[in-house]
Amino acid sequence: MTRYADIPKPIRSGIVVVDPERGTPQRIIVLQFNPDALERSVSPQAAGGEGDGGGGGSGGGDKNEALRLKGPAQETWKITAELDATDQLDVAAPHGIHPQLATLEMLVQPTTAKLREATRLSKNGAIEISPIEMPLTLFTWGSKRVVPVKLTEMSVNESAFDVNLNPIRASLSLGMKLLTVSDLPAGHRGAELYMAHLAQKERMAGVAAQGSLGAMRLGNRDIGLGR
Repeated sequence: MTRYADIPKPIRSGIVVVDPERGTPQRIIVLQFNPDALERSVSPQAAGGEGDGGGGGSGGGDKNEALRLKGPAQETWKITAELDATDQLDVAAPHGIHPQLATLEMLVQPTTAKLREATRLSKNGAIEISPIEMPLTLFTWGSKRVVPVKLTEMSVNESAFDVNLNPIRASLSLGMKLLTVSDLPAGHRGAELYMAHLAQKERMAGVAAQGSLGAMRLGNRDIGLGR
């Protein structure tokens, strides 16, 4: 007889808000359901400029720079998360999924305390007020993908409500830009986490099965190696 207790529980993806100075988690957001898809877009930072200039080999970039990179690739991720209060009928939810939505939305909002402090400095004649700095945000997709990110877009589709108009079901689309050593100052905890993520990617590439020219019906001479 099958024992359901023996079935391993799936690892949940989520978001961790970290104090960049102390490295301690300030808030942990575990996604209720793992998204069905993770859309990733990777754009290399080529040193030779944008594009190849079209046909005829008349590109405007420096030919000596064609195979050079000026930094880590720019990468964006997109997911759609589902939230559903009806999945937890045994748990009291007087506010529906308002708290979960508010927690996610506060990832892109300054706190009222920081806004009041900026207003106070302005009234006291501060010549220049620095933009409000947000905590370091990490997106986790299993142990092999823990990356520092900046949320670039968020859209919410609330599709069901209780009698008090509290949302009880919604889908949330999140767009994120991975923060690299090109985006963060040297020594920043987020930069170190990105380097760890890149090192993990290198390890995964190292264990990939090696292909062969024969599988592509090619020999060394076909690619200019040997005679």
